[in-house]
Amino acid sequence: MRLVHRFVLTYVFACSAATAQTTARLSLADVIAEALAKNPEIAAAQKRYDAARQRPVQEQSLPDPMVSAGYNASGNPLPGAGLGTEPLANIGLMVSQELPYPGKRDLRGAIASREADAEFQQIESARLNVTARVKQSYYRLAYAYAVTGVLARDRDLLDTLLRVSEGRYTVGDAAQQDVIKAQTQISILDLQLERVRQERATREGELNALLARPATSPVGEPEAMELTPFDLTLDSLVDAARANAPMLRRDQIMVDRAQLAVEAAQKDYKPDFALNGGYYYMGAMPPMYEFRFDVKIPLQRARRAAAVAEQRCTVEQARHAYEGTRLGLQSRIQEDFQMASTSVRLARLYRDTVLPQARLALESSMASYQTGRVDFLSVMTNFVTVLEYEMRYVDELASYHSAVSRLEEMTGTPWVH
Repeated sequence: MRLVHRFVLTYVFACSAATAQTTARLSLADVIAEALAKNPEIAAAQKRYDAARQRPVQEQSLPDPMVSAGYNASGNPLPGAGLGTEPLANIGLMVSQELPYPGKRDLRGAIASREADAEFQQIESARLNVTARVKQSYYRLAYAYAVTGVLARDRDLLDTLLRVSEGRYTVGDAAQQDVIKAQTQISILDLQLERVRQERATREGELNALLARPATSPVGEPEAMELTPFDLTLDSLVDAARANAPMLRRDQIMVDRAQLAVEAAQKDYKPDFALNGGYYYMGAMPPMYEFRFDVKIPLQRARRAAAVAEQRCTVEQARHAYEGTRLGLQSRIQEDFQMASTSVRLARLYRDTVLPQARLALESSMASYQTGRVDFLSVMTNFVTVLEYEMRYVDELASYHSAVSRLEEMTGTPWVH
C-alpha cells in the first residue's frame, strides 16, 4: 500500500505542478516587440510606403521649363552673318513653360496620395501578420512544451505502476504480462517524447526566423497556455474587421483612388497651355522681344472617352474587389470564431469535468489493483484514458489560442483576448 500512496501523491503533485511554477519564462509580449522591431517584411513595407510618399510632390509639380538658344543668319550659315545689317539676322534666347489645365496636377497628386495611403495599410497588414505568425509559432512551441510535460509526468506515473506490478509479480499476485505491458507502454511514451522534442526544435527554428535570429539561437520556454475567457460575438468581430482590417481599408482607398482617376481622365478634355518668352540680339539694330501663349487643343475625343470608360471600369473592379475581400474575411472570421468558441468550451469541459473524473478513476483502479480487486488491464485502460484526455486538453488549448491570433489579425484589433 505504500507504493499506492506514493503513486497518488506523485500524481496529485504532478497535476498541480504546472500551475505552481514560478521560474521566468519567455514572454509573448517581448517576443512580439522584438519581431516588430526586427522583422524584414515590416521594414520592406515601411520602405515601400516611404517611397510612395515621395510621389505626390512629383505629380503636383509643374513640368520643367525649356530654354532654347540659337541664331538666324543672313548671307551664309555662320553665326552672326548679317547681324546688325539684316533685319532677320539675330542671336536669341527663348524660355518655354508648360502649364497644365488648373486642377490636373492636384488630381494627379491626390491619386498618388491615395496610393501612398494604400501602402501605409500594407505596413499595418504586415505588422498584424507578423504578430499573428509569432503568436502561432509561440503557441505551437508552448504546445510542444506542454505535451512534453504531460508525457514526462505520465511516464513517471507509469514507472510507479511498473514497480507496483513488479512487486505483485514477485509475490505471485500478478502475471508477468502485467510487467511487460507496463514496460511496453513506457517505451511508447519514450518514442512520443522523442517526436515531441523534434517538434520543439522545429518550432524554435520557426520562431528564430520570425525574430531574424540565427537558427541556433536559444529561445527559452514559453509561458504556459492559459484558458482565458472568450466572450466575443461573431457580429462584433465582423464589425471590428469592417472598421479596422487593413486589407479592407486598402481596398476602400483603392476605390477612392479609382474615382479620382475618373476625374483626372475627364479633366483631360480640358486644354493645356504653354508660355513662351524670348530675347533676340540684333547687333547695331534695336533688340527684338517675343512673347507667345500656346494652347493645346484636345481634339482626340475618342481616345479621351476610352480613357474615361477605362477608369470607370477600374472603379467597378475596385468596388467588387472590396466586396470580395469583405466576404472572404467574413467567412474566415466565422470559421475561426467557431474554432475558438468550440475549443474553449471543450478545453473547459476537459479541465473541469472529464480530467478530474478520469484521474479519480485511475487512482481508484490503482488502489484496487494493489489489493487484487481489479486486473492490470483496467488500470492500463484508465491510464491511457487519462493520457488521451490530457493530450486532448492541450490540443484544444493550442487550437483556441491559434484561432484567436488569426481573429486578431483579421479584425485588426490585437490582444482581443
